[in-house]
Amino acid sequence: MRLLVFITALFAAAPAVAEIVDFMLPDLEGKPVSLSDFRGKWVIVNYWATWCPPCLDEIPELVSLHDDNSDKLVVLGIDYEEVNNDYLKAFVESQMMSYPVLRMDPIPVTRLGPVMGLPTTYIISPEGERMARQEGPVTQQAIEAYIARKEQQGRAATPVSAGTTPAPSSR
Repeated sequence: MRLLVFITALFAAAPAVAEIVDFMLPDLEGKPVSLSDFRGKWVIVNYWATWCPPCLDEIPELVSLHDDNSDKLVVLGIDYEEVNNDYLKAFVESQMMSYPVLRMDPIPVTRLGPVMGLPTTYIISPEGERMARQEGPVTQQAIEAYIARKEQQGRAATPVSAGTTPAPSSR
């Protein structure tokens, strides 16, 4: 039931019109990383902070999601706080975060949309379109189910707004 509620929330958060999004942020070594670097894969963008208990609870889920699905998706963790880079590197290592972690000063509206609370996760299609947003923790199972449903519909590049039924796929 909880999974169904999560998936419903993801659909409700999907924009009505497809919009290609992009941003560029530095990684922990200062190298610029662009969202468009990952075109062709689903991108799970997770805004989090080291002081946020729900963020810490979902890190193992995101690590597993990233590692188990590296052929078709990437998780990008965006540290959404002002902390010392050495501290952040040590924290990421201690949490065994295998996915890329980027840095960003906290602002209320990012290039992807609002971040009103942490954690906040956006799902970006392989074509670079913002598909869904979730405020609060996510799970590997819920994200995999959402992506599988979109792929099964054959309409991964077309967001669906709440209350709208997509046309059947011709595939």
